[in-house]
Amino acid sequence: MTYVKFNNRPLNESLPHIMDELINGLPVLFNESVSSFTNEGVVPVNIKETPNAYSLELVAPGFEKKDFNISLEDNILTISTEINKELQKDDKNKAETKQIRREYRFRDFKRSFTIDEKIDATTIDASYVNGVLVLNLPKKVEVKPAAKNITIQ
Repeated sequence: MTYVKFNNRPLNESLPHIMDELINGLPVLFNESVSSFTNEGVVPVNIKETPNAYSLELVAPGFEKKDFNISLEDNILTISTEINKELQKDDKNKAETKQIRREYRFRDFKRSFTIDEKIDATTIDASYVNGVLVLNLPKKVEVKPAAKNITIQ
């Protein structure tokens, strides 16, 4: 019988964690250029299905309802934003302000989803509450052919 012992390393000492700490610890000027390697422009989305509809929840805090552009063309639902110029501006006294750490920033995004023929595109509605954009995509009502009685001749 062979005895095998695994020595699990703590999660906080894993390589990804070490790399995150290294990148986040670098000066802010370099950290800005590193953001192009991350998943910039990607916002998290949850999609749920109920018997009557699909619900698409998109997390996008810091925006207003007027900042969103939602379009449906050729069965492709596209959700995008253009950043508000006020959100892009840093502090007024930029020369006096030193950024110690930046873990988020407001940026444009664009997500597209293919809509199939089961969705009733004419009744899609959206709401934006507490940083979550919710789109309700109702399913088309299936029309079942009426039962037909056939008489024997």
